[in-house]
Amino acid sequence: MRCASCGFENPEGAKFCIECAAPLQKRCPSCGAVNLPRAKFCAECGSPLTAQPQPPVSSSRFQVSGSQPPLPSTQPLALRSEAERRQLTVMFCDLVGSTALSAQLDPEELREVVRAYQETCATVIRRYDGHIAQHLGDGLLVYFGYPAAHEDDAQRAVRAGLGIIAALQSHPSAGHEVPSPLAGEGQGEGAKITASTGSTPHPGLPPQGGKEKSLQVRIGIHTGLVVVGEIGSSEKREVLALGETPNLAARLQGLAAPDTVVISGATYQLTQGLFDCRDLGPHEVKGISTPLPVYRVLRESDTRSRFEVAVRTGLTPLVGRDEELGLLRKR
Repeated sequence: MRCASCGFENPEGAKFCIECAAPLQKRCPSCGAVNLPRAKFCAECGSPLTAQPQPPVSSSRFQVSGSQPPLPSTQPLALRSEAERRQLTVMFCDLVGSTALSAQLDPEELREVVRAYQETCATVIRRYDGHIAQHLGDGLLVYFGYPAAHEDDAQRAVRAGLGIIAALQSHPSAGHEVPSPLAGEGQGEGAKITASTGSTPHPGLPPQGGKEKSLQVRIGIHTGLVVVGEIGSSEKREVLALGETPNLAARLQGLAAPDTVVISGATYQLTQGLFDCRDLGPHEVKGISTPLPVYRVLRESDTRSRFEVAVRTGLTPLVGRDEELGLLRKR
């Protein structure tokens, strides 16, 4: 029997090489059968008799006690390039008088008021399946139509806006008195709309220098095309909608008077008849070359569907359907 290690011829029946003491038999680790030294697989069960190569062990799996953990990579992670183009209704909601409020309240008390305001708004927004994309200080950026799209997203946004105002008027602002807006605070272009249209101030708006216990907001809504995707650095990433639509919604929010909802002409066309609105006329908006039609939403109308709106405005007459109409009348 030849030794596989040194090649020396050993007598039959030897278990070890008499020249180098290497074992002359291989015992199967699975079944225990004895095999020839040159065998690579067991003659009884077919199991491998040679050691299988092991994958290299990463040094990061083992650390010597007291060693420093590996430093995080300084290379920014690649952002996902996928973006989605869709129609979106964007709502901006901003708290009125926040500067005066911060001057009157202790920071901890201010935090309680802002949290109560945000939770109240979030409850209403969730009711209409809206998505809060950002908390901008005391403002909210809300999407209707992303991530879940609905046929009536514009209607949902307007109803959410009216619902937020009603909910905040019934909320006691965490027991703190909320001052009326100071000069230049909450008296932006929205006040100019009220003056130019001759409308009376909102009943919830206190006189200048007075005090009101309910929080007030300004809300702007616009519907249009956007591209929704992930943007930001490796430290902070956000999924945001980019395009003209969010900018116009922000401009409309600046045009709104306290405790009012202002919508664009595009949103008005999608909700016409479902809400009682006041035409505020075209307004020059910064960054937009043409005047923007602006409407103030007063209340929800008695009409509950677009079909009812079509019936009230008049349906197109049926042509060549006399026989079908006769069958319908008979049944």
